[in-house]
Amino acid sequence: MTESALTVSASAALAARELRVLVSRLRRRFQEQSDSRELTPSQLSVLSRLSRGDTTASDIATAERVRPQAIAATLNILEERGLIERRPDPLDRRRQLVTLSGEGREFFDGRRRAGEEWLTTSLQDRYTEAERQVLLDALALLERLGQE
Repeated sequence: MTESALTVSASAALAARELRVLVSRLRRRFQEQSDSRELTPSQLSVLSRLSRGDTTASDIATAERVRPQAIAATLNILEERGLIERRPDPLDRRRQLVTLSGEGREFFDGRRRAGEEWLTTSLQDRYTEAERQVLLDALALLERLGQE
């Protein structure tokens, strides 16, 4: 390997490591800013997935990369807490669609709003307009990671 190839590999490894740490830290900060109702990360992940639209338990299990039994337990807890509802799929009565309840939608939207308000205030207070533009440029580059 040439020296420049090693440098590129080292910079990619460093960027990957730093980005992973930053994303973890930001995720914790978002969680601190909003009421979690003592839900587990997997329960919050399911609510987040349901915020994008109705789906089936098996589709959730596939997307979350867990066994259907694990999702069934998670959905039971969320249903007991009034955060989700289940109803027959109008296209296939053998299946059930899972959706956020009104309370679940309020809870999820409130969490998202609290996180966005914290981040907006932090960006406004800690960065100049020029620095925020640099962040926007970097986010455009990072968006490619999410498109894989």
